[in-house]
Amino acid sequence: MADVPPPTAQLDLTRLRVLAAVARTGSVTAAARELHYAQPSVSHHLARLETEAGIPLLERVGRGVRLTEAGRLLADRAEEIIARVGSAQRELDALAGLRAGRARLAAFPSALATIVPDGVTRLRDAHPGLGVGLVEAEPPEAIAALRSGEADVALVFEHDDPGHRGRRTEDLSGFDSTHVLDDVVHLVTRRAAVPTASGPSARRAASLLRTVEPEAWIAGCERCRADLVSRCAAAGFAPQIAFETDDYVAVQALVAAGAGVSLLPGLALRAHRHPDVVATPLPGAVRRVHALTVGAPAPPARALVEHLVAAGAP
Repeated sequence: MADVPPPTAQLDLTRLRVLAAVARTGSVTAAARELHYAQPSVSHHLARLETEAGIPLLERVGRGVRLTEAGRLLADRAEEIIARVGSAQRELDALAGLRAGRARLAAFPSALATIVPDGVTRLRDAHPGLGVGLVEAEPPEAIAALRSGEADVALVFEHDDPGHRGRRTEDLSGFDSTHVLDDVVHLVTRRAAVPTASGPSARRAASLLRTVEPEAWIAGCERCRADLVSRCAAAGFAPQIAFETDDYVAVQALVAAGAGVSLLPGLALRAHRHPDVVATPLPGAVRRVHALTVGAPAPPARALVEHLVAAGAP
């Protein structure tokens, strides 16, 4: 009957941390200081680790110690093992956070009617235990809810304003911002689509707007109204605003009735499209949609942002 080798002792993770600290700091005393251990405790862990390894790991040199070849090998592996265990623990913590929990989202109306339902469905398919709380809010209110802790994610937009390149409507420096999509702005008219000119996008946009300059204009929310006025100013005229409403269904009904023309983003047209209006993309005009969070968001909020980005992809 063949001899069966004795089982190898299992290496203790705490003792591996102690050995790695000795290798890093160069002495037992320094390792004890780094780990906030008493020096006898460090010596005890090292002695036990040598017993478990079955081979000397340290040798005395004067009043200090140095690692043997086996000690250096195990110390190198210890750093790798500790890093892998830490990574696995973080992944398990994240997984546990995705089994249950709730993310609170504040989003503007056209997003709530389009990409948000898709994003929430994707999230629940991937993580059935998660819940999502939704509140309708224009960007300033959504940002305020995020700052106050009433929301975990704020879905907001910023117009690419031709009159104020680089200027941001809100100070977003305190937030982590994830780009979700570029939402193309359209000129909405009752009659057939107006032709576009050739040349740079700014020139083509200005030419397109000037074809409907005499019309009455229908403005939307405060930000959308500012964008409309700015784009018309870049085209060389001031729009005669006859109606103001942030209801994109009402805007299209007014246009269809011949009450005026308007600018609407693609998400609003995707949410509702009146059969009697024509939407012509305005060259170079977009509003950028971002998902904002504060600091390191909890796993449910982080997962929600990921699925909103997927929902916003072309």
